[in-house]
Amino acid sequence: MSHDRILIYGAYGYTGELIARQAVSEGLSPVLSGRNAAKVAALAQSLGLDARPFDLEGDTVAGQLADIDVVLHCAGPFVDTAPAMVAACIATGTHYLDITGEIEVFEHVFGRDADARETGAVLCPGAGFDVVPTDCLAAALAEALFDATELALGFDSRSGLSPGTARTSIDGLAGGGRVRRSGRIVKVPIAADVRTIDFGDGRKPAMTIPWGDVATAYYSTRIPNVAVYMPVSPARIRQVKWLNWVRPVLGLSPVRNFLKARAGRIRGPDAAKRARHGTHVWGEVRNASGAVRVGRVHVANGYDVTVHASLALARKLLGEAPQGGAYTPSKLAGAGFVEQLPGSGTIRITNE
Repeated sequence: MSHDRILIYGAYGYTGELIARQAVSEGLSPVLSGRNAAKVAALAQSLGLDARPFDLEGDTVAGQLADIDVVLHCAGPFVDTAPAMVAACIATGTHYLDITGEIEVFEHVFGRDADARETGAVLCPGAGFDVVPTDCLAAALAEALFDATELALGFDSRSGLSPGTARTSIDGLAGGGRVRRSGRIVKVPIAADVRTIDFGDGRKPAMTIPWGDVATAYYSTRIPNVAVYMPVSPARIRQVKWLNWVRPVLGLSPVRNFLKARAGRIRGPDAAKRARHGTHVWGEVRNASGAVRVGRVHVANGYDVTVHASLALARKLLGEAPQGGAYTPSKLAGAGFVEQLPGSGTIRITNE
């Protein structure tokens, strides 16, 4: 392809709009898209961009990508929307990025690696805060302890939620916890493990969460045992553990729809709040002999990481795309990629 065109799908969502506005400020002219024609047109007109609304249902998606080099997919829940867009990108040889953190989506995309290789399409899900900082840290830790068999990752953030993130979190609660054991992703109770961790801002109680690295870290490092942690107060941990008893109720459609409707009223954090709250990212690897390496890196607010990381990866694919196939962010751009993002520090690895 020689068009050098990016299409942002779901551009009128909270994160999609942040990405679209930043793209314009960087001199890019993405095509804006989504299923709501009126919202796409309004945003495109305000930014002086082309609008191309379309639905992901049916057989016409590939036809919308004929002049597109990179799709940046921002419309969730991705478990519902990603398969159709991935299929269209593979069919047309268009490179695919998304900002998902959903384990099922990562597994689906990597399951299509061979198909993408045939057409030259690069597929890189998790091109935002989910999972760029943790994925890059995982890759750096794997380099520091080459024979590691256990990997723990986590982050301490107070960035707040967007409507889309809140709705996806509801699905995550209904699905329960996930960890990787002996190379396989397994279901576990919510908050299956609790430990005290210094993410970079003092020691805090933390619990396991079904974060995307349970899927992606294995593809980046081949470490067979992976868990992801988030700091939570002891009282909240007790509440979350109680949810294990009522989790089947959360899976009922009427309950999920009610909770998602309420989530839709949430407003994402404004620029001032995002600027106030950066994120501490932590990781630990251990080998069979008991050797340990610990890594930390401080990055910007999660939404700002998503904006800058996704656009940086889109630019990379426009300029120097590797051979087709499924990639994690660290496999596509290197373990040091997170250090290049605005607001990021340097990855520090110690023997503690």
